[in-house]
Amino acid sequence: PFTAELCIHLTLLFFCLKEKSQDCMYLQYCKVCQSYKAPRSHHCRKCNRCVMKMDHHCPWINNCCGYQNHASFTLFLLLAPLGCIHASFIFIMTMYTQLYNRISFGWSSVKIDMSAAKRDPRPIIPFGLSAFAASLFALGLALGTTIAVGMLFIIQMKVILTNKTSIESWIEEKAKDRIQYYQTGETFIFPYDMGSKWKNFRQVFTWSGIPEGDGLDWPVRDGCHQYSLTIEQLKQKADKRVRSVRYRAIEDYSGVCCPVTKGVKTFFTTPCTEEPRIALSKGDLILATRGLKHWMYGEKILISAADGGIRERGWFPRNCVEKYQYDSETDQPVDGEKKIK
Repeated sequence: PFTAELCIHLTLLFFCLKEKSQDCMYLQYCKVCQSYKAPRSHHCRKCNRCVMKMDHHCPWINNCCGYQNHASFTLFLLLAPLGCIHASFIFIMTMYTQLYNRISFGWSSVKIDMSAAKRDPRPIIPFGLSAFAASLFALGLALGTTIAVGMLFIIQMKVILTNKTSIESWIEEKAKDRIQYYQTGETFIFPYDMGSKWKNFRQVFTWSGIPEGDGLDWPVRDGCHQYSLTIEQLKQKADKRVRSVRYRAIEDYSGVCCPVTKGVKTFFTTPCTEEPRIALSKGDLILATRGLKHWMYGEKILISAADGGIRERGWFPRNCVEKYQYDSETDQPVDGEKKIK
């Protein structure tokens, strides 16, 4: 069937054909979608597809924030706190007007009569103790939402004014770390920053509501080209493969979020992320790329991976694995060496 995903794949195929053949080597290939990814595109595990100019996957809207809806999502982050501020004002005024005639002040005490209003006529909607508690609780939720969502709006505006996404900001930080680690002397310049906050703003917000461009070709600053960011991503992936460490599972792990049998510290320090956990069986090989004190993140080495098998990546407890010493040329374990945990 002619689906939206198929349409995107055909568009990317046309994108590769219309460019020079050597340019296609700079595009990243998605093994899940079995297609090339356009610049600034990333694969979303939740949506199970590649998203143009992906910023993040939002569980509250059950969708990805990307090229098509970045402006709408940002407006949502603005209007939600404004609505909560309006609701907070209503709750505050309601409690003030209802409590005004119920409070009596003494020399050393303050009394609040919640039984009935001391005024005539009586209110149409009774305001008792339960209504007061509900209004106070709703006020707390409204203020909390205003602060939390308002901070997300500020973060989004910061990346929009530099014409970046949250993922691209993270890529830029890793580029600086890579250059500093290897002392290459190169300078990474983010290619899509137009140098003007207004021009960057106009890349997302337009009067028509339709973002500029087609999601494939992007205007770049002087000294950069369409694949500057993609080339940096390929360098980071190559660096990650070089710096990754191979481990072997010494215990079974079911893949639960908070394993009870792996220790108290492992249970309470589980990563607070939507990234999956991978189940391990004794003897499995894992290529770890990053980790915490009690957890590690990596990819399980599958025998069928060379045949197009689905990659299994996720978190697993550190105490379930040990370093695997092997010969890089023969890919065989080294005999006579004690394994290091």
